[in-house]
Amino acid sequence: MELAEDTRARIVSAAAEILREQGARAVTTRAVAQAARVQAPTIYRLFTDKDGLLDAVAEHVMAAYVAAKSTAGPDPDPVADLRAGWQAQIEFGLTNPWLYELMTSPARAERSPATAAGVDVLRAKVHRLAAAGLLCVDENRAVAMIHAAGSGAVRTLLGIPPEQRDPGLADQMYDAIAASILTDAPVTPANDAGAVAVTFATVLPALPGLTDAERALMAEWLSRSMAAFGERSS
Repeated sequence: MELAEDTRARIVSAAAEILREQGARAVTTRAVAQAARVQAPTIYRLFTDKDGLLDAVAEHVMAAYVAAKSTAGPDPDPVADLRAGWQAQIEFGLTNPWLYELMTSPARAERSPATAAGVDVLRAKVHRLAAAGLLCVDENRAVAMIHAAGSGAVRTLLGIPPEQRDPGLADQMYDAIAASILTDAPVTPANDAGAVAVTFATVLPALPGLTDAERALMAEWLSRSMAAFGERSS
């Protein structure tokens, strides 16, 4: 089993290197087998076909990227941390166009542990904003808005020849999203009741003296209030 895992890892690593240096078309079974020093039937046995191999390569590269983001440590400023995460995601997508296209396709994203882990990293960044009283929409909506805007920005830029791309497009997209989900300062009941509800929701699980049923009921009330605030602002 260990030998098979080593062989699999060597094949994935060889395919990833070919992909980085020569592009997706160069990732042929013959080229990968030669680079990994294995016979072509070994690739078919471990990955079924070329698509299976490409899936494994995509998962490997994406997992390494997410792991690097997770271990780098957050910026002490949650707003700066969110912007840094956005910029890293844009850069990753533009640097790895084939991989980004594969990993963000609806069918692939649904079954990718690495993609799910990446969303969890974003969710943690958004939670920090909510806990700091800096978020004026509920956390799920903020995550969805950032994710959709980031994916859209990368896809739009990838559809434009590199020499014609607007270098400020992604930054302006971020600014537009940030203006929609962030407050100018930590909230108080006097300046933003909706943001107070969002912040209160982050501490609800830790409130003492409540039963699980009472917490669930309060969470439902908060969710309804936050949804109403969102409808009012849209």
